[in-house]
Order: sequence, then C-alpha cells, then structure tokens
Amino acid sequence: MKTGNLLLMCVALAVLNTSAIAKSKSDIRDVTGCLSQGDSAKEFHLTGNDGSTWEVGSSRVSLRKHVGHTVTVTGVVSHVKMHNMKEDAKDVAKDTGAKKSNSEHGHLKVTNVKMVSDSCRE
Repeated sequence: MKTGNLLLMCVALAVLNTSAIAKSKSDIRDVTGCLSQGDSAKEFHLTGNDGSTWEVGSSRVSLRKHVGHTVTVTGVVSHVKMHNMKEDAKDVAKDTGAKKSNSEHGHLKVTNVKMVSDSCRE
C-alpha cells in the first residue's frame, strides 16, 4: 500500500513539474523595442531590446503613429505551442555548438502599446 502511494505521489510531482515548465513561456508577452513599418500598411516589425524580432499587427490599437519610437507592446503570441517548440529547438542547437543565432523571432497580435521614447535607441 505504501509503495502505491509513493508511486502516485511521484507521478503527481512529475505532472506538476511538467505543467510548471510548460507554463513558463506565456502566450502573452511584453516586448520593449523599436517599432518599424513592415511590408504592408498593417504590418509592423518590432526589434526588441533583447535582440528578439517580432512581426506585429493589431486591430485594437494604432501602431502606425509609433513607427520610429521605442515602445513596449503587450500581445498574444501567434501559434504559441509551435513558437515555443521552435525556440526550444534553437536553444538546444545553440547549446550543442551550432553557430546560428538563437534570438527569439515570432508573430505578435498587439493588444496594448505604450510609448517609451519618441525615438529608437542608437
């Protein structure tokens, strides 16, 4: 009986630990960086201060007036599971000596924008 309880407790801890790891990469992100115009009128690029790059868009907030500004955007990562798997694979590749950059890149549906500076840092 004690062995069964111990086994059940180990399985429960493993599930909880896996859930904590999976939730560590949120589908909602705050990214601060320089906003630039994309290839179309509704497409924008955000180069994060951390080196990440994002293709951003929004139907809720005006991004156009912030082009050339340093902003902090809050948004929902598109296809979050696939995005996180791709980023994990890049991290593993870098850890094994691959020369490619592992800077984050993704697509973000912006829900809020806050201007940090009226220019991008040089």
